[in-house]
Amino acid sequence: MCQHVPPCPGAEDSDHDAARVVATHPEQGWSLLCNGVVTFDDTGELLPDGSAVAPHPPRIRSRSVVPA
Repeated sequence: MCQHVPPCPGAEDSDHDAARVVATHPEQGWSLLCNGVVTFDDTGELLPDGSAVAPHPPRIRSRSVVPA
């Protein structure tokens, strides 16, 4: 489904939620990613195969601190 270069992560990849948003409906609380994953405001997800991912704490990306 993804036509981007480089391509977005596939729905089966662990970082599938990093794909680009192709449709968003904030009034309904969901967005469609280019890999077919539907993400919800509560952090739950619906995968293209119909399986669901329960709401989960968002990932926090840490920054490396370089000593001065």
